[in-house]
Amino acid sequence: MTLNTRIDKFAELAIKTGINVQSGENLLIRADVEAIDFTRRCVKEAYKAGAKQVYVEYSDGVITREKYMSAPNDAFDEYPQWQADKYTQIAKEGGSFLSIISDDPDLLAGVDPDRIARSQKIAGKYLKEWRSYTLSDKVKWSIVAVPSLKWAKRIHPDLDDEDAVRELWENILDCSRVSEDPIGDWAIHNKNLHDKRDFLNEMNFKELRYKSSKTDLVVGLPEGHIWESGASFDPKKNMFNPNIPTEEVFGMPHKYKVDGIVYSTKPLIYAGSLIDEFWIRFEEGKIVDYDAKIGKENLKNLVETDEGSLRLGEIALVPYDSPISNRNIIFYSTLFDENASCHLAIGAAYSSCIENGASFSEEEKDQIGMNVSMTHVDFMIGDKDMDIVGIKQDGTEFAIFKDGNWAF
Repeated sequence: MTLNTRIDKFAELAIKTGINVQSGENLLIRADVEAIDFTRRCVKEAYKAGAKQVYVEYSDGVITREKYMSAPNDAFDEYPQWQADKYTQIAKEGGSFLSIISDDPDLLAGVDPDRIARSQKIAGKYLKEWRSYTLSDKVKWSIVAVPSLKWAKRIHPDLDDEDAVRELWENILDCSRVSEDPIGDWAIHNKNLHDKRDFLNEMNFKELRYKSSKTDLVVGLPEGHIWESGASFDPKKNMFNPNIPTEEVFGMPHKYKVDGIVYSTKPLIYAGSLIDEFWIRFEEGKIVDYDAKIGKENLKNLVETDEGSLRLGEIALVPYDSPISNRNIIFYSTLFDENASCHLAIGAAYSSCIENGASFSEEEKDQIGMNVSMTHVDFMIGDKDMDIVGIKQDGTEFAIFKDGNWAF
C-alpha cells in the first residue's frame, strides 16, 4: 500500500471513526496551514459521509510565534468574543469538531512564559462554555496529527527533510492503526479497550495506589465514578473516538483525595514550550510542591492557571507494552506520548466519568470530588516498573498493573 493510499485511508478514518460524521451535520476542522493537503482530504471525506457544512479554520505557527514575540503586552489579556461565540454556536447546533495538529515542539521556545500563561488563561475563560460541551461529550470531537517539517526534524534530525517527513508519516499511520481496513481494526481495538473499562467499572475501586522506583502516589476515586476508554458516545448515542491514536482507559480522581509524589517519565509540551524531568507532590488533592529541570517557570504557570489547576482531573491507564511505547520514540506531542504511558491530567475532569456528571451544579461537583478548571493538561508518569494496586470498597487489594502492564 502506497503512502498516498494510507493517507487517504487515514482521512477516511478521521471522519468515519474519529468524528463519525452523520448526514446533515456540520463540522468545524481546525488545522495548521502545513496540514492543508490532509485537511482537504478530510473535507472531501466529510461531504461524502453526508456533512451539511464543513468549516475550516487555519492557524500558522510562524504567525503565532510572531505575535508572542512582537505584539504589545496587553494583547495577551484579550480574546475575541466572536471566536468563542462561533465555537459555542456550532456546539449548540449539534456540530462536531476535528483538530488536525502538526506540532512544532519548539514553536514558543524563548518566549516570555508570562505571555504564554496569560494567553492560555484568557482563552480558557472565554472558551469555558464551549469546553463544557467537549468535556461532557455533548458534541463529537476528535484529534489527529499529521507531520510538519519542524516536527519531523525534531524527531529525526539525522534524516534529510523529505525522508524525515516520510518517516514521521509512517510512524503516525502505524500508531494510528491505518491498515488495509483501519475502520474494522479500530472496531476491534475499541472493543478490547471497552472490555478493560467494563471490568474496572465492575470492580468499583475506592482508590488506586501507584508505586515505581520514584513515584509513590495514592489516588482516591469519587463515589459513582465511571471508567471510559477509546470510543465515546454523544447524546444521540453516536460513537466517536476523541483521540486517534488512543491506548488508554481513563477515569476521574477525587479532587481532595490525592496524596504523595509523582515523577514525569516523558517530556511535556505545554502551550508550545517544553517541560521535562519534573515531579509534583500532592497533599489532600492539592499540589503543594513541584520542580522541573527544564521549564519550571512554564510548569509554575500551568499549575497556577486557576484554583482547579492545582488539582487532578483525570487518571489514565496505558500499558508500557503498547504499540506507541514499543516504537521507542519520544514524539514531543501529548497525543502520542500520553498513549505510550500511564498519565494524569492537571485541571478539569470529564463529566462523563461520573454518574449524571453533566447535570451537576458547581456545588455538587465540589461535593462529589469532581475538579473544575479552565485547563486540562496531561502529563506522563508510566514506566516499566510501575505497579498499580486497586483498593476495593471492602479494603481488598487487586493488582491492576504489574511492571508497567495490565495484570489481568
